[in-house]
Amino acid sequence: MVDFGDVQEAYRVLKPVAKRTPLQRSKTFSEMAGCHAYLKLENLQNTGSFKLRGAYNKIYHLSEEEKKRGVICASAGNHAQGVAHAATLLGVDSTVYMPLFAPPTKINATRSYGAQVVLEGATYDDAYRAARRRAEEEGLAFVHAFNDQQVVAGQGTIGMEIFEELPEAEVVLVPVGGGGLISGIALALKHLSPEVQVIGVEAEGAQSMVRSLEKGEIVPQESISTIADGIAVKHPGELTFGLVKRYVDEVVTVTDEEIARTLYLLLQRAKLVVEPAGAVGLAALLCGRLSFPGRRVVSVVSGGNINLSLLSQVIERGMMQHHLLARVAIVAPDRPDVLDDIISILAGLRANVLSISHDRLTTSVPIGQVKITITFQTLDEKQIDAIREELEERGLEFDMLR
Repeated sequence: MVDFGDVQEAYRVLKPVAKRTPLQRSKTFSEMAGCHAYLKLENLQNTGSFKLRGAYNKIYHLSEEEKKRGVICASAGNHAQGVAHAATLLGVDSTVYMPLFAPPTKINATRSYGAQVVLEGATYDDAYRAARRRAEEEGLAFVHAFNDQQVVAGQGTIGMEIFEELPEAEVVLVPVGGGGLISGIALALKHLSPEVQVIGVEAEGAQSMVRSLEKGEIVPQESISTIADGIAVKHPGELTFGLVKRYVDEVVTVTDEEIARTLYLLLQRAKLVVEPAGAVGLAALLCGRLSFPGRRVVSVVSGGNINLSLLSQVIERGMMQHHLLARVAIVAPDRPDVLDDIISILAGLRANVLSISHDRLTTSVPIGQVKITITFQTLDEKQIDAIREELEERGLEFDMLR
């Protein structure tokens, strides 16, 4: 098992390499959650996530012979970049196996940090098995994403930083995938401040730790589905599962919808770009899964490497939920003046049109009619209601899309 001495050693090793990321109190989120809400911003860490800590600590502690042969890992994202950057900093060759579906931006980022990238298999599991085979064949040191003593110790340095900056912290919320991050943080915090509560948060569509804790043994999930790809893990490791049972007070889940809503709030209110896995702790707090009235609560924001297409979807969905964006579908006679009339209604009520589409071909639209779908920016819900009333007065058949 890992002990606090391992975390202290990792803290010494990482001090000149890893950023001491900010721990900030958020007035907005404190008011929303009814507590003193703090954010530990590992999305601002080198490579955009906490993964550098564990990867560097692992590679640093390899023997000189192991370093000469090089290291290898399997990952679809943050761990790949952490290993690549850590290895390059230490002058060690690195090979990263990634599945064929891995986003090009993450592949390119991993290469830019100095790793040789091998695309193998349709899934992460395929890439993992291929990397393990090569590690055995060529005697390469395998850097596991979470189930490793030195990796866990490296992630535990976050717990030390939280204690040093906010020793009066009462609750710490940590994303959970394979369990490496929460294992290290919980181990460190429970040693430094035994009364602090450490609570894990998983995505509802990938709750392997919750299921395993319920059964008292590791229970692999047959399938997982969540936008939080950074914590989409089918089963925890034996090492991390043991540490979670020993040091973690509770593990809860949040839905993808709650994660997306929190991502939007982080972007709009805190001006922070965060990946889905990094938002789950705050999501549990803001969406009512957990409540700590008046207490000092730290949410670990574990990373910021979000897919840009997902980010644009999150922004659009968030704007619609906050009545800053609306979409209306209108079925009307196929005449040149109809669109002009509709646009004049929107312009008269100060709605800014973003896009317009016409559909005459679908069988759901009667012959001689056209379906006009308009997306427009609005000020608030009252403005949307005013547009709805005006369309009704004109006798138009419409549907406000949500």
